[in-house]
Amino acid sequence: MGQPAGGLATALASDGIIARSPSKVAYDYFALLKPRVMSLVVFTGGVGIAAAPGSADLATILYTLLFMAVGAGACGALNMWYDADIDAVMRRTQSRPIPRGVVPPSHALAIGAVLSVGSVAALGLTVNWLAAFLLAFTIVFYFFIYTLGLKRRTPQNIVIGGASGAVPPMIGWAAATGDLGLGAVALFLIIFLWTPPHFWALAISRSGDYAKAGVPMMPNVAGVVSTTNQIVVYTLLLIASTALPVVAGSAGTPYAIAALVLDTVLLWRAIDLWRAVRSDGGIGPAAIRLFGYSIVYLFALFLALLVGAH
Repeated sequence: MGQPAGGLATALASDGIIARSPSKVAYDYFALLKPRVMSLVVFTGGVGIAAAPGSADLATILYTLLFMAVGAGACGALNMWYDADIDAVMRRTQSRPIPRGVVPPSHALAIGAVLSVGSVAALGLTVNWLAAFLLAFTIVFYFFIYTLGLKRRTPQNIVIGGASGAVPPMIGWAAATGDLGLGAVALFLIIFLWTPPHFWALAISRSGDYAKAGVPMMPNVAGVVSTTNQIVVYTLLLIASTALPVVAGSAGTPYAIAALVLDTVLLWRAIDLWRAVRSDGGIGPAAIRLFGYSIVYLFALFLALLVGAH
């Protein structure tokens, strides 16, 4: 039998982990799953289901979103286990459970491993194995390719690693249809091309943090000028990719209008940062403005896809 929450808190304290109330223990363990990232995965996966041809039954939708959330949580726990050392020195991540000493690293590893296997198996058994394969690919790519292989070794970490974060709409599409189509690839490309401008804007504003942690983000390796050049290029590619859902027939005129407005503002923000770097003024605020808007942009773009879905 499992021990009560109070007993768990006491056990953690005896292992050198800071004693917490039962509710705070539960909150700290839930934080391992990166709930904000989990919610984005569920949202974009849900759009993939809605944009797919035909209609999925309620059980398929619920199982898909549930096990995608569990798989995303598994990625979060595994990432926090492996990156605990650099999380402890970066201001943005110092409040995570392991650096704060409220969750043992071994617990994060165990939770991540169990949830990884469980989410893939459950999705395959309840929905279909193509969706399960894509979820497995996401977890393996995020942890083994991005976290273990790329993050600490190359400034292209975000570019290549972004593939894992772009798969959820494809999982939703595969869950609804049992296959993949051009519309699914279009949703993948949008998130894939969105990732570099989004994260490089953050990296510019937090370059000192990444340098201190020894993570070779693009601004620290190639310089801010080169990074902003690449941000503009990726922004233009992203804008071009937002036309693909219309071409694929999974979105119509209302989405096209929304995309045009959102794309215009995104390009303006990217150029604003590009100019700020060259005028040597307001680089930090311009980077934060682009980073903040990029979050709104992706949510609004996919919301337009969701609303305009057949």
